Amino acid sequence: MKLIIAEKPSLARNIVAGIGQMQKRGNYYENEEYLVTWAFGHLFSLCDIEDYTGKKPEPGKKVTWTMEGLPCFPDRFRFRLRTGDDGKPDEGIRNQFALIRSLCRRPDVDTVVNAGDSDREGEIIVRLCMMNALNTEKKLVRLWLPDQTPKTVAAALKEMKSETEYDNLANEGFARTYIDWLYGVNLTRFATLKTGKLLRVGRVIIPIVKAIYDRDTEIRNFTQDIYYGLASDAETKGEKVELTSKLRFEKNEKAKADETAAFYNTCRAVVTSKKKQKTVIPPGKLYSLTKLQNFLSKKHKLSMTESLASVQRLYEAGYVTYPRTNSEYLATAEKDKVKEILAAVKKLGYPVAFKDKKTIFDDSKIESHSALTPTYKIPGKGALSGTDLTVYTAIFRRFAAVFCAEDCVADKTEIGITLTSPDGKTVETFTLNGMVMREKGWTAFDDYSGKDKILPGLEKGDTVNVDFRPVEKKTSPPKHYTVETLNNYLKNPFREEKASAAASAATAEADASPNEEGGDEEDYRAIFEGLELGTEATRTGIIDNARKSGYIALNKDVYTILPDGEFLIKSLSQMQISMDKYRTSEMGQILKKIYHGKMTVGEGVIAAETEISKVFDCGGRRIEEDADTGNEGDILGVCPLCGKNVIRSRYDYRCEGYPDCKTRIWFTLCDRVVSAENVRLLLSTGRTSRIEGFVSKAGKKFNAVLKFEDGKAVFDFPPRHSGELPSGDGNQT
Repeated sequence: MKLIIAEKPSLARNIVAGIGQMQKRGNYYENEEYLVTWAFGHLFSLCDIEDYTGKKPEPGKKVTWTMEGLPCFPDRFRFRLRTGDDGKPDEGIRNQFALIRSLCRRPDVDTVVNAGDSDREGEIIVRLCMMNALNTEKKLVRLWLPDQTPKTVAAALKEMKSETEYDNLANEGFARTYIDWLYGVNLTRFATLKTGKLLRVGRVIIPIVKAIYDRDTEIRNFTQDIYYGLASDAETKGEKVELTSKLRFEKNEKAKADETAAFYNTCRAVVTSKKKQKTVIPPGKLYSLTKLQNFLSKKHKLSMTESLASVQRLYEAGYVTYPRTNSEYLATAEKDKVKEILAAVKKLGYPVAFKDKKTIFDDSKIESHSALTPTYKIPGKGALSGTDLTVYTAIFRRFAAVFCAEDCVADKTEIGITLTSPDGKTVETFTLNGMVMREKGWTAFDDYSGKDKILPGLEKGDTVNVDFRPVEKKTSPPKHYTVETLNNYLKNPFREEKASAAASAATAEADASPNEEGGDEEDYRAIFEGLELGTEATRTGIIDNARKSGYIALNKDVYTILPDGEFLIKSLSQMQISMDKYRTSEMGQILKKIYHGKMTVGEGVIAAETEISKVFDCGGRRIEEDADTGNEGDILGVCPLCGKNVIRSRYDYRCEGYPDCKTRIWFTLCDRVVSAENVRLLLSTGRTSRIEGFVSKAGKKFNAVLKFEDGKAVFDFPPRHSGELPSGDGNQT
C-alpha cells in the first residue's frame, strides 16, 4: 500500500482524480493500492527562542522580549506543531497530523509518497510530516507534478523517484528556513528592543524596503535643472520632418544654442540613405511568474498578491502549469506534452503549430520549473470570470502567440539625413526609424510592445527643409519603482551596475522588450547563482508583508516609502545592521551552493551566525569607534540644565523634561552615530571622547570631540594651528 501525503486538500483531490475510484474516509481517501491524505500547508514551525532558553511564559501569557539569550544560535533546530495566534495548540492541525502519523504507521503501508508542491517549500512541508510521523523504515518516494491535470497525475505516479533524489532541494529548503529564522528572530528582537518599536527585520524584506527608500530619497533630493537642445520640425513635401540634434547646451549657454541653431539653418539637409527591409518580428517569450505579474500589473493594475492568488487557483483547477517558476523556457522533454496542448488549442480555431526553437525549448534556462503555459484542460465557456479569466487569458494568448503558425511581418525602414555646412563639411547626421506592419501574425493574440512611428515619404536625394531652434528641456528625476521595475530589480539587483556605472536609472532598470529573442543570459545567471533577492515562490509574500507592516505603499502600480519604512531603514543604519542587497545576495549564493551540493546546511548556518554575531559583538570596540545607541528607555545621566534624567528615546537622547527643557541630542551628527556611552560621558564630564568617522559636507572624514552647550552637543575642535579642520560643519545638533 502506498500512502500519498499531499501538501493541501486541493492537491489531494486532484491526485485522487488522477488515480480514480477511491473512497473518502474522513480526512483521507483509500482504494486497494493507495491511501491519500493531506497537510494544511505548514503543519510544523520552528520553535521560538524561549523553547531553547527554557523561559517559556505560562499558557495564555505573552512573551516579554529581553536581550537575555540573544543572539540565539541553536545547536539543533527544533520544530513543533503550529499553534494559533493565541499560542495555544491548533486542534485542527493536531488532529490532522495524528491521522498522518497513524496512516504512516499502518502495517500495510510500505511506501510513503511526498506530494508537496514541486518546490523547496513543498518538499520540506511534507518531509517534516514524514520525519515526525514514521517510526519504522519505509520506502520514501517523491511525486513531482508540473501541473495538476488527471493525465499528468496518472503519468507522474508511474515515474516516481526515490526521495533521496531530492535531498539537495530539501537541504536548500531547510537551510533557507534556518537562516531566515536566525536573521528574523535575532535581529527583529534586537532592533525592536533598541528602538522601542516593532521592527520586522528579515533577510529579504529589508533590501526590498531599502531599495524603495533609496529611490524615493533620490527623487526627494533631486534638483531639477534645465538645458537646451536643438530641434527642427519644418515641412518637406507637406509633411513634418522631425530632426533632433544630439547637442546639449547648459542653462547658461542659451546664447550659444541660439548661435548654433542659426548656423544649422544655413546648412543643407539631404536624404543620403533609405533602407527598407521586410522583417519577421518574433513573439515574446512564455511567461515566468515575474513577467506575468509585470504584465498584469501594467495592463490590468493587478497587485502581485492578486495575480499570484489567481494563477494558484488556475493551477489547482488544472488549467495552467506550476505557477512559481522563474523561467520563460520549456524543457526539451516537454515537446510531446506541448503538442498535446496545441491540439486542444487548435480545436478552438487558433492557427497554432508546433515550433522546435531554442527561444522556446532550452534546458539551460530552467532551474526547477518550466515557463507558465495552459494545459490540455481548456476551461469551458463561463467556467472562469473576473480576475481568473483575465489571468488565464494572458497565459493562453501568450502561448498562442509563441506557437502561432503565421508570422508577424513588417517593413522596417531607416532614413538617413545628413546636414552639410556651406563649405561642404558634414555637421551632423540624423537617423529616422519606423516600422510598418504588413501581416499581423501573432499580434492578433498578443500585444506588440514596439512603438511604431510613421515616417515621412522621403526618398534618397531629397532636400529637407530645416528650421532649427533651441528647445528648453528639463532634467527628469528618477522614477518611483513600479511593480514591473521592482520585480526586475529583485530578479537581478546587479544588472544596473554591470551594464554601466554611468547608465541612467531609467535606462538601467528598463526591462528587455518581451519581443526580443535574446539578452536574458545575465538574468538567468543571476537566478542560478543566487544573486536575486527572494524567489518566485517567496517574493510576492515578502512584498505583501512589507505593505501590511506599513513600510511601503502601493498606489495603482507604484511603490513609495512610508514613514515607518523610513524609520526602519534609518534605525538599522544607526544600529549598523547591514542588510543591503550585497549581504542578502551573499547569503543567496550560499543557499545555491547548498542546492548544488557544494556546501552543507551546517556550513550555511554558520555563515549566517557569523554575520549576525557582528551586530551583537560590541564588547571589544573602542569608544572612539562605538556606535551603539543603547535601548529605548535607558537612563544616560542627569540633565545639566534641569537635573532630570536624560533618556534614550525612540528618535534621540532627550531630557525627560523635554520640550520644556531644551536638552536634546540626535543619534546622528555629520553621518556619524553618537553612541550612548559617549552621551554618558558628555553628561557626566561635559565632553565626549574623541569620536572617529564624522563626514563633512565636502565628503571628507574627520574626528572630533563633542561638548555640551545650551542643551545641545556641539563640536569642540582643537586650536586651528594644530591641524587642518573641516570648514562649515561645526553646527549644533
